[in-house]
Amino acid sequence: MTAAVATRPTTHAEKEPRKSHANVYFGVIAWIIGIIFVVPVLFMILTSFHSEADASTNPPSVGAPLTLDGYREFFSGGIDPWPYLANSLTASVLSTIIVLALAIPAAYACSIRPVRKWTDVMFFFLSTKMLPPVAGLLPIYLIAQRINMLDNIFLLVILYTSMNLPIAVWMMRSFLAEIPPAILEAASIDGAGLLYQMRRIIVPISMPGIAATSLICFIFSWNELLFARVLTGVSAQTGPVFLTSFVTSQGLFLAKVCAAATIVSLPVLIAGFAAQDKLVQGLSLGAVK
Repeated sequence: MTAAVATRPTTHAEKEPRKSHANVYFGVIAWIIGIIFVVPVLFMILTSFHSEADASTNPPSVGAPLTLDGYREFFSGGIDPWPYLANSLTASVLSTIIVLALAIPAAYACSIRPVRKWTDVMFFFLSTKMLPPVAGLLPIYLIAQRINMLDNIFLLVILYTSMNLPIAVWMMRSFLAEIPPAILEAASIDGAGLLYQMRRIIVPISMPGIAATSLICFIFSWNELLFARVLTGVSAQTGPVFLTSFVTSQGLFLAKVCAAATIVSLPVLIAGFAAQDKLVQGLSLGAVK
């Protein structure tokens, strides 16, 4: 006859070391992934301060003398970069404002006061992102040519709005769904209308989500290259299109390209650091109950 062996339950004190070890492992993995993503950016910035001869060496000369020649050629070269940056800023800011103006009411209708078959509506928004952008490039080009909108910055505003709107609706719906319904019910009892609730209750509470959504839409619009390269000619070209002008028949001027890429990336980096707390708070909203 075999005796039954009683198993002792794991105590809280024994679980704590395991949990701390798991946190250390995940922390190390997160740092490794972060370094992998940051190293190319740091290498680009470092290369922008090298001369063309040092930047083109193989393997790269990391300890080469630093110089500002790449930035001098960027600002005092034959092509003025400011119109391109102004076009990128105009298209990104206007499209982001329009996206928020359309996405917040749409997300309200799919979360706080859901319409019938709102899941089908959300799937429709998501399905618009399943088509590769290059597949619709030719029809969009022909339509823009027919209505005389080629090389027009407002054409890019419309395209960026349509491209970012599905993502913004999905993000804003998850943020608005976290608003306690009791607050809106109390406001309705006190006589607050829909516009008053949107302006004084919904928007202030969901401000971290709005900041995260607007920053992501701004980044996507700022970095877009395909439509800006094909649908613009001279007056409406954006910053990413300007970077392609450094690829010439004489070769690739690596130091100058890195200097130009650093300057073009600065608005996005500044916006990201300025809204870092709102971005983290917005993206993590709803993750922990």
